[in-house]
Amino acid sequence: MSRKDSLEDIVNFFFEAGIFEKIPRSGDAFLGADPQYLSSHIFRTTVIGFCMANMAGTDVSKVTFMCLFHDIEESRTGDLNYLHQRYVNSDDAKALHDITKTLPFGDFLNTFMKEYEDQISEESRIAKDADTLELILHLKEELDKGNSQAANWLKFAEKRLKTSLGKDILKKIVDVKYYNWWYRLSDEWENGNKNW
Repeated sequence: MSRKDSLEDIVNFFFEAGIFEKIPRSGDAFLGADPQYLSSHIFRTTVIGFCMANMAGTDVSKVTFMCLFHDIEESRTGDLNYLHQRYVNSDDAKALHDITKTLPFGDFLNTFMKEYEDQISEESRIAKDADTLELILHLKEELDKGNSQAANWLKFAEKRLKTSLGKDILKKIVDVKYYNWWYRLSDEWENGNKNW
């Protein structure tokens, strides 16, 4: 393969990655929530994974990489929630293969994604927990806004956590309102910085 062909394949991959900004997570329709797009889910999952890897003293690059690409095949399969999966079989392995087969770093990507899927390392379990914790944060935001349906989903999501660190983070998520972070930034909410 020539460098020109390789660069074209990489540019196509960049364009394909852009589709995540437009693919909604399908469960939100059933939850009655505003749509969360895959791009925002992947971003926060990656942030969570980076933090958890640092806290756990594991390979930060590996966890961050796994989180960044954990849903890469969904550019072609879409985000199938549990009801959809009852009726639709998604060939995730074929989608991943088709995405990576023309990329010069495709084998590298496949190796990490196999480790993630097989859950064979502490890094892969942390990355999986980061994915689950992102869902839990999304559900907690909905719960704090008054969506009582989110409580039902939280019960199931909590059971997916694999690491003790993930379970410890869950306990704090349950105790904190999603909006606390910005109220804690200032004690001047009554007047702001303007002369009202």
